[in-house]
Amino acid sequence: MLKAAIFDMDGLLVDSEPFWQQAQIDVFGALGVNITRQDTINTTGIRIDQIVTLYHDSQGWEGPDKDEVCQQITNRVIELIKENKPMMAGVPEAIEACRSVGLRVALASSSPMKLIQATLDSLALSNVFEVIHSAEHLKYGKPHPEVYLNAADSLGVSPQECVALEDSFTGLLAAKAAQMKTIVVPEHSVFEKAGFVIADTKLKSLREVTPDLLHSLS
Repeated sequence: MLKAAIFDMDGLLVDSEPFWQQAQIDVFGALGVNITRQDTINTTGIRIDQIVTLYHDSQGWEGPDKDEVCQQITNRVIELIKENKPMMAGVPEAIEACRSVGLRVALASSSPMKLIQATLDSLALSNVFEVIHSAEHLKYGKPHPEVYLNAADSLGVSPQECVALEDSFTGLLAAKAAQMKTIVVPEHSVFEKAGFVIADTKLKSLREVTPDLLHSLS
């Protein structure tokens, strides 16, 4: 029986993936790193410090260290979110559907806590989640399941009693590795990606999260 719903953030609650893409292109481009928008799409869901390390190891640059580059990218994303407030369709409805069937609601994100708090503040979601976990300081980010396991542990429920809501294949792998039920809401351009077949349910929008759907996963 399900007892909790654990939400991802970027790309699921907030349409921030284009901002992450643009911030990476801007910051890496200024450092002389050769990066395309497709490169940024290919790393969707991966923690930003891991992405920065990837390009530092493969191409390198002069000037700021990896931590500074992470901060530059994160700060630019925060600016864009505050300017645009791009909440995804169906967020309030999905949260209400979870609560209506008695599920506790948490958040587990790869993003730095600084960005999580700024995003939730911008979208007026700061008081929605009982537990908020970032993978920022974990040894491994998604697709490792630790951030999901930590969220379940903080709620005092077993991972098997949780449903994770994700948008990326990387995040879906993390939730499946945590042995949670999974709902995936992929971005339109990757909706037909074969790997999403491992999800318990694939939706086009969070508006499709209903009490009946949640009961069916229990």
